Amino acid sequence: MNSDSVLDLEDADEQSPPAFSLTHGRTLGYHRVAVDRFLAAARAAFEDDSDDLGAPEVRIASFPLVKGGYVVAEVDAALARVEDAFAARARQRVVRSQGAGAWVERAREDAQVILDHLARPERQRFARTGRLTFGYRIDEVDHVATRIVRYLRDGETLSAEQLRSAAFRMQRGGYREEQVDALLDASIDVILAVR
Repeated sequence: MNSDSVLDLEDADEQSPPAFSLTHGRTLGYHRVAVDRFLAAARAAFEDDSDDLGAPEVRIASFPLVKGGYVVAEVDAALARVEDAFAARARQRVVRSQGAGAWVERAREDAQVILDHLARPERQRFARTGRLTFGYRIDEVDHVATRIVRYLRDGETLSAEQLRSAAFRMQRGGYREEQVDALLDASIDVILAVR
């Protein structure tokens, strides 16, 4: 990106009315233009019924943190609604083309894969980092994993938002982040599929 483009981004950032509340003082928020452009692309993809963007891409969206940016919690809440809309659209597409049974069967198969993975004993559900490397805290991940099992097996209440907001402290020799994150993403997909 050339310097003129950067200036254009900054000018656009200052000239357009904010879509979300702005942070003040030393508090960092999401870069306004990056968020605005992503949400505009998401809206266009949704309205055009395009496959350029979907629930998985919305879930992993990230933005630079800057002073005077959008309040993170507000943007994250909006992104959750956008993700839900894309997931509902995907469900409707499959139901229209293959029938509701196909959608239910796919969700059932995904849920079984998650349950099979989480059937491992506590403290052994995911690969671990080395003794000197930090990973997610094992007891906290196991607690969330148990909630996922109870949701899938017993029908206990668990929302996609609860999993989206799950945060784990770090510990040496903890669970590998990428494996835990992948399972959480898969669990969110199942929750969204059966809504």
